[in-house]
Amino acid sequence: MFEEKKPRFVLGLMTVAAIVSVSLILQAAGNPFLNSIFMLLLFYTVLPGWICSYYFRKRGVKIRQVLFFRGIARWLLPILGISMLVMVFSTSIYWLLLRALMATAPALVDLLLTPQPLPDVLWYLAATGFIIAIIAPIAEEFVFRGVILNQMAELFGLWKGIGFTSLIFAVFHLNFLGAFVFALIAALLYVKTGNLLAPILLHSANNALAVFQAFAGASFMDWLAVTGVSELYTKAAPNLLALIASTLLLLLVIGWLSRGLATAAQASDRPNS
Repeated sequence: MFEEKKPRFVLGLMTVAAIVSVSLILQAAGNPFLNSIFMLLLFYTVLPGWICSYYFRKRGVKIRQVLFFRGIARWLLPILGISMLVMVFSTSIYWLLLRALMATAPALVDLLLTPQPLPDVLWYLAATGFIIAIIAPIAEEFVFRGVILNQMAELFGLWKGIGFTSLIFAVFHLNFLGAFVFALIAALLYVKTGNLLAPILLHSANNALAVFQAFAGASFMDWLAVTGVSELYTKAAPNLLALIASTLLLLLVIGWLSRGLATAAQASDRPNS
């Protein structure tokens, strides 16, 4: 047993030593941009890699069994449409929640509405955008839908597993309700297709839109976007209409993705005999 674990233990120590060494070198170099990129890559590659490799090895699951291109083409347009719907829902509910917070926490709302200046360093913006739009979705989908969802479904059944996984995902995001709905749909996409590539594409499209809006200083939904406290009031009506419309459409999407999963849910909820 010890001999089997020894190579992995040594590899783990070497990885930790390498990470610490590179971090110290970057700190000594005094380049905050390099250090920031290194920490982002560390967070989205090493940690998810350890978690997923351990889980998949333990279960005897190969990557090609949960990530493949077969049949994904027919999901591209639905995924793009769902991504736009989720973006509208998340944007509208976020601004409306800030509007509601104005009565109790105006300082917090003002802070959240204050734009954060971006550094004028092209390579840093490009690297950060690539990590957020490509690497982060892959890492998060493997961890949340590939590992946590499967574990939760085994413990509590399919529907409770999807709910708990979505709650855990939402806790790590500022827009809690928007993140919860996104995670719910991502989980249903994975269960429906059996392919992690489907939620990865959804996640990547969502993050790419967010990166574009943040880095380009533009918005594809100017009629919803709020840039100051006064617009929380003047744009409340269009945001409310957008929230109602997107909620109704997302409920239809959830119903469509849930179709045919009832049998699987009942089977997973039965106690083992």
